Amino acid sequence: MASENNKEKDKRKGISIGKTILISLGVLVAGGLVVLIIFLTEPAAVREGATRQTAMPVDIIQAEKGSFRPEIVVTGTVVPVRDIILSPRISGQVMSLSKHFTPGGYVRQGQSLLQIDSSDYRNIADQRKSELLQAEAELSIEMGHQQVARQDYKVIDSGLAGKNKALVLREPQLNSARARVQSAQAAYKQALLNLQRTEIKAPFDALIISRYVNEGSQVNTGDQLARMTGTDKYWIEATVPLPYLRWLEFPGSNNEKGSEVIIRNRTAWTAGEYRKGYLYKMTGTLEDQTRMASVLIDVSDPLAIGSAYDTIPPLIIGSFVEALIRGKEISDVIRLNRDYVRKDGTLWLMKDSLLNIRKINIIFSDTRYSYIRGGVEENDSIIVSNLATVADSARLKLRHDSSSGGAEQ
Repeated sequence: MASENNKEKDKRKGISIGKTILISLGVLVAGGLVVLIIFLTEPAAVREGATRQTAMPVDIIQAEKGSFRPEIVVTGTVVPVRDIILSPRISGQVMSLSKHFTPGGYVRQGQSLLQIDSSDYRNIADQRKSELLQAEAELSIEMGHQQVARQDYKVIDSGLAGKNKALVLREPQLNSARARVQSAQAAYKQALLNLQRTEIKAPFDALIISRYVNEGSQVNTGDQLARMTGTDKYWIEATVPLPYLRWLEFPGSNNEKGSEVIIRNRTAWTAGEYRKGYLYKMTGTLEDQTRMASVLIDVSDPLAIGSAYDTIPPLIIGSFVEALIRGKEISDVIRLNRDYVRKDGTLWLMKDSLLNIRKINIIFSDTRYSYIRGGVEENDSIIVSNLATVADSARLKLRHDSSSGGAEQ
């Protein structure tokens, strides 16, 4: 009896589970139908229409045409134009040094730097002078003999000719006496020259870089006394990219000047300090690593010795500087900040309140500007702000215009 009751309970339980499953399936099917009806009847959002109805605010500038000089910024190293090792042309002991003959000292051309012991050279000069006087006396005596010989020859009138006549007239003796005088004169001049060389003088206006001798030093011909550089001019050895060379001007003669150059040392000088120079020469070589052209920039009075302004900074040999070269004038072009030129070489223009994307022809670009000839005209409205959507004919308005329509012109 109990067994039959259990079977009846299991049967009723199974029927209950089946009903639950059927009800769940019915609910799911009904929910799916409702969602499908909602998706089919929902209105579609038109994004394109919304974009067209909203004008993007922009900032603009007017394109101006004119003639401009591009500014090419390069870097270079300061080097001296004249850099020599001073050496004596005689030997002897250094007796004295000038107070200016010291590292960092400035000396003028012809200024005495040091004195070598001149005693021996003065004695030699006196000796050579005596030898010259002796030779001149012997020549005078021989000239007297010559006069007597000519008188005797006239009395004899033997008709001698050639070598015999020359012997009678003592011509060989006269030539020998003259030769001794010339030799003595040369020896005396050399002795005076050596005596003058005991005083070492500055060959040009110079800065003493280093000194290798002191009082009491024994020097010989060719020894190093000091290193000195000229103070009238320095060069800046700079490298320029090859495409920039055609925009640079080099002097055709010594009376001309090349492109003007503004020189700055950002590590050593204040923000407003600079020096002025001019392009001098293109060396005709390429720098090994960068393969850029090497040029020389000429800077006069580099140490500001002759300057009337105390604020002009001096150039230091070996220092690394920045040089801004003013290139050849480019005429009949539009000059724009490089930031306004887009990466694909185009400009964004505002024309009739619409975006107009123009392909342009860039003649040259320096560090700040692009110089354009073609693709844009004077007074065109150049968009200088960025846009969220870049599409030709997109609607625009000036940033200060509150209306939803086009920009004010």
